[in-house]
Amino acid sequence: MNTVIDSDERERSLKTVGTVSYLLHLIVAVGAVLPGVQASVALLIVAFIIDMVKRDEAAGTWQASHFSWRIRTVLWAGGLYIVTSWLWLLFFIPGWIAWGLISIWFLYRIVRGWLNLNGNQPMPT
Repeated sequence: MNTVIDSDERERSLKTVGTVSYLLHLIVAVGAVLPGVQASVALLIVAFIIDMVKRDEAAGTWQASHFSWRIRTVLWAGGLYIVTSWLWLLFFIPGWIAWGLISIWFLYRIVRGWLNLNGNQPMPT
């Protein structure tokens, strides 16, 4: 019986961590999409560190896919921002378009992940 209680408590704890992480990601994602509502990158770094630290605790559960999903999302978005940053230096409009598309993709990934977390569904790997 203790195993069930520990398992349920662990699942609730991981879901709480996931919710906090998705919330921090969402604040940054909305700030990236809406002009003038820039959130601090520090929130994204905090969420990323939380995911990296708690990732091992989720190993073997359906929630492990959410940790991987958020980590991959941040790494891909960061990489895409870096790769397209030269557009800002050479041409303003293409840079704005590229970063806008990346930001919308980032927002989509966070919303999709959070919806799946709330539905107790794993993310595709």
